[in-house]
Amino acid sequence: MVELSVNLGELKLKNPVLTASGTFGYGEEYADFVDLNRLGGFIVKGTTLEPREGNDYPRMAETPSGMLNAVGLQNKGVDYFIEHIYPRICHYDTEVLVNVSGKCVEDYVKVCEKLAPLEKINAIEVNISCPNVKQGGMAYGTTCEGAAEVTSAVRKAWSRHLMVKLSPNVTSIADIARAVEDAGADSVSLINTLLGMAVDVERRRPYLSTVTGGLSGAAVKPVAVRMVWQVAKAVSIPVVGLGGIMNGSDALEFIMAGARAIEVGTANFIDPSVTMKIIDGITEFCDRQGVKDINELVGII
Repeated sequence: MVELSVNLGELKLKNPVLTASGTFGYGEEYADFVDLNRLGGFIVKGTTLEPREGNDYPRMAETPSGMLNAVGLQNKGVDYFIEHIYPRICHYDTEVLVNVSGKCVEDYVKVCEKLAPLEKINAIEVNISCPNVKQGGMAYGTTCEGAAEVTSAVRKAWSRHLMVKLSPNVTSIADIARAVEDAGADSVSLINTLLGMAVDVERRRPYLSTVTGGLSGAAVKPVAVRMVWQVAKAVSIPVVGLGGIMNGSDALEFIMAGARAIEVGTANFIDPSVTMKIIDGITEFCDRQGVKDINELVGII
């Protein structure tokens, strides 16, 4: 038997496989395809203080080995989540994390204050790296000062596990990671989407209404693995890796590069049951290689 449990500080996961926010709804949408209780945890879609309609259509476009999205954090707001969604998902025997975003620092704080009484939510993922919103979002994640400001403010409002999601659209992601660690983050997750663009040459216009959007999928994996490796060597807090993970082997690349856990994103759109296959793939690899504990592989590169 392989030991798959991992610890992100005081947050204990039964295995290292999480789902990426924005690709897994609120978890319940995938209940017909996967056993949610088998996951290490799932991260619900980006949640803001007020409801958001998101960006105008078209806001998704397929690209070679990936996709562009400019959804823009469409959601019904934190109050709707608390009143309608949370009661339906709080019974699952796995960790439920909420991805928190805002257009200003005060918004982040207010969302966390509203979530604080929910006993099942043992961790949040603070999104300072979304490239698809005009206010907040990536604006806070591209400087050490901005990243630290949000993290410090949220730390005062949130006593449980605080994960910060980092942007790859920066000069040095390791510097940003160190800044949020110093500001009180318990872990970091990376990478969010890469800023990209696609043009419809026949119509002579961009595919997306916002012109640019976030690139995800298999195409970004080498960049993501490199950044996880750099950040894992730069900070002492746990690192969660994501970006183009399609199978168990991909997940193991991130783990060997220094990630204690991983998030599966775009692959959920291609195969709704992919997370189960990734857990099985990690287990099969460990059995074949004689690895008794997944933690033996963390950061061996």
